[in-house]
Amino acid sequence: MADTRAPACYGIDIGGTKIELVACDAALQVVWRRRIATPQGDYNGFLQAVEMLVAEADAELGQRADAIGIALPGVRERRSGRQLSANVQALTGQCVSADLQARLQRPLHFGNDLQCFALSEAHGGAADGYASMFGAILGTGAGGGYCLHGKLVGGFNGLAGEWGHWSVPADLLQRHGLPLLECGCGLRGCVERYVSGSGVAMIERHLGGTAANASQVIALAEAGDARAMQALDIHRDLLGHSFAALILALDPHVIVLGGGLSQYAPLYQQLPAAIAAHLFNGVEVPPIVPPRFGDAGGARGAALLACQPAYLIPGA
Repeated sequence: MADTRAPACYGIDIGGTKIELVACDAALQVVWRRRIATPQGDYNGFLQAVEMLVAEADAELGQRADAIGIALPGVRERRSGRQLSANVQALTGQCVSADLQARLQRPLHFGNDLQCFALSEAHGGAADGYASMFGAILGTGAGGGYCLHGKLVGGFNGLAGEWGHWSVPADLLQRHGLPLLECGCGLRGCVERYVSGSGVAMIERHLGGTAANASQVIALAEAGDARAMQALDIHRDLLGHSFAALILALDPHVIVLGGGLSQYAPLYQQLPAAIAAHLFNGVEVPPIVPPRFGDAGGARGAALLACQPAYLIPGA
């Protein structure tokens, strides 16, 4: 009898705190999952950790997956192949794809971690069946991916969906009395610094609070804290503006939220009005929905790239 756990492909999602591997069968169902901590500040340790994770999957499942999809954080320089990653700084300046290829010795398919989340939700996820979708991550940072007819748009530099590094208009920052912040990408005033989960906490602290993260701000607001409620109001306005710009640029049929803030249920009721306030009359806000696969979407999306490389439109 055939082993029902026989892997068709692996998907690996590399994040700032964890590396997750999922093994998927021919029907793209997850049959095995393993998470380990991301080695910090040690590039060779990172490579070894990924190699050992793959070896563990091979041994546990009793069969070697022929293809592996890998969701990397950040962006890869088009010419040099070197990685730029704010969340896993040990990868910055390294030829990660070439080095992993040398160690794993099987076909590898690389994508951006945010784009892989979008691809996963476009296939069997919350955006399944929509002509176009945008997957917007609101976690430690902010970014996303854009899919057309189920295919992930990569772009000339592989940057399609990097909405978190658009700039917040100066007049909007002035309206809320917020500073112009430096971003890890080298630019200033990036959307990510204000609308991410860490941005929520930054806004609350700027108002005089002490919250360490978005969860604390939400808990304070739900307890009636005026400062925390103001911070969430400001955050919602900034997020509404950035999503309005996204709609004007891409006009997706649905927006799927990911990251920690996707678990904050009131966002789904409050965001449409906050977005509409920054759009001209006659523009309808598309549905904004929670993810179906939660925080496992990046690894599953990477597996989709490995099993079906045609899901990626690299030059579009």
